[in-house]
Amino acid sequence: MTDGAEPEDRRLEILSVVLLALAALSTAWASYQSAQWHGEQAQAQTRATASRLESTRASGVANREGQIDVAVFIQWVDARARGETDLEAFYEARFRDEFVPAFDAWIAAEPFTNPDAPLSPFATPEYQLDATKQAERLEAQATAASEEAREDIQRADNYVLAVVLFASALFFAGMSTKLGTPKARAVILGLGYLVFLGTVVWIATFPVTVSV
Repeated sequence: MTDGAEPEDRRLEILSVVLLALAALSTAWASYQSAQWHGEQAQAQTRATASRLESTRASGVANREGQIDVAVFIQWVDARARGETDLEAFYEARFRDEFVPAFDAWIAAEPFTNPDAPLSPFATPEYQLDATKQAERLEAQATAASEEAREDIQRADNYVLAVVLFASALFFAGMSTKLGTPKARAVILGLGYLVFLGTVVWIATFPVTVSV
């Protein structure tokens, strides 16, 4: 080996060691981030499931309240049709608070004489159930949490791919030390640095999460 080749071999050796160290640290970081985002995904999925369960419960409450409103209203209509004013007042006094505004709006439209009036209080804009609104809000939260979970899975998968790329850089760095000629070592080492730097630039655009 010539004197000129020795400094070049030394430089290539140092560059190989540097790449091995950087790629190893980056692999560990990418693996950590992948695990973290899988954890974020699990939490988001748990929130989505909980919100959907609560939404289902709220929907059940809304259905029961709607059935009560319909049943009492039908009895009121029957009493009115028979001219039983006392019984009519009895049922009207038992309308639920949420049903009263819709009933009042329906009566104000003179449904018994006005053909353009809403068909029933349930067809008026005033008929609103808090339980229905709650169910819709919880379902929206569940949808958002599910979308967040899908994004977290994609982020974790991206970091896994980064691990593979950093491992490739490690492979090139290791291979460069086994080759006999400086030119071949430089080519392989250059490929390793290219893969490493490209991956670093790519993951620099990724979100980061850290557990405390």
